[in-house]
Amino acid sequence: MLHTTRGGAGSGTAAADQRLMSIGTVLNVLRDEFPEVTISKIRFLESEGLIEPQRTPSGYRKFSPDDVERLGYVLRMQRDHYLPLKVIREQLDATEPGGVPAVPAPGQSPESADSEFPEADEERTAARLGRDTLLAAAEADERQLAEWETYGLIAPLPDGSYDADAVTVAALVVELGRFGIEPRHLRAMKAAADREAGLVDQVVAPLRRHRNPQTRAHAEARTKELAGLTGRLHAALVHSALGVRVR
Repeated sequence: MLHTTRGGAGSGTAAADQRLMSIGTVLNVLRDEFPEVTISKIRFLESEGLIEPQRTPSGYRKFSPDDVERLGYVLRMQRDHYLPLKVIREQLDATEPGGVPAVPAPGQSPESADSEFPEADEERTAARLGRDTLLAAAEADERQLAEWETYGLIAPLPDGSYDADAVTVAALVVELGRFGIEPRHLRAMKAAADREAGLVDQVVAPLRRHRNPQTRAHAEARTKELAGLTGRLHAALVHSALGVRVR
């Protein structure tokens, strides 16, 4: 969980400037809770109007603690509740300046307790991106996207759009490419991910087939929980194999 401190009413401009952070610093803060976040994702969320960092005269972004708190809220609502950015933006706009709404627990409806549980299909169709938006967020071109699709790393939805996870995958593939790791090298990782997903599906399948909407909502919460656990195990195993100490 991110924690930020707010200055009192007597804090001056100099003190406020000292609390501003570069995008690299923000990335390090967020990665404690969101290890998959990238600079490209932060820039994308800015382009969507979720945050408005200050700019230095030379054009560098400077983020306040409030910006970091808003980013954490956006990432949690996407990860835990599959909410579209439009809805998240509306929730943020409805709060007082500098504040963020309370974050419901994974599996709990973001709406009021009296509302019905959302259908699983409705949650999964929440964040849809067009091809151009995906390319802009990942800072990639058509040739790269075509290559990623060829190796099965990214796949469009039936309507031709992409889900929010595609942005994360694309950004990470781009980052790995800077180290000389090409999409063809990632086929084994994709195959392993498919096997892990199949294992999770076997566990939650009985819940998903249930006629009760609340039980199906619980299946989605269980899926996210298991995905998080398998992801952490995978990362720990890789670290162990490389002899890297996990913090």
